[in-house]
Amino acid sequence: QVRLVESGGGLVQAGDSLRLSCAASGDTSSFYRMAWFRQAPGKEREFVAAITWRGGFKWEADSVKGRFIISRDSAKSTVYLQMNSVKPEDTAVYYCAATQQGWGAPNANAYDYWGQGTQLTVSS
Repeated sequence: QVRLVESGGGLVQAGDSLRLSCAASGDTSSFYRMAWFRQAPGKEREFVAAITWRGGFKWEADSVKGRFIISRDSAKSTVYLQMNSVKPEDTAVYYCAATQQGWGAPNANAYDYWGQGTQLTVSS
């Protein structure tokens, strides 16, 4: 059984940096790609970034390009989201997701497994 556990969220100030982690357990050998999504109150879940489990090919949303960096440590079965120069509009619950599918990197429907989420609040 696959399990994804996020950590690293919290309350920060605008301009700060922090790193989210997503630890995967279970049968991760079937993963093709992992991703981060976020959901702010009253809004739909939004794609943030994705990375292939092997090869490390990346996708990033335009809203975070140049500020957020996704990476993975396959040996630790962990994906990270380095968040720099955070803004109040980055406030959301951040979710980690994993898929065995090779399509739809920014599409939440393409992901088979989800974590419980970690809250990030950015104050101005």
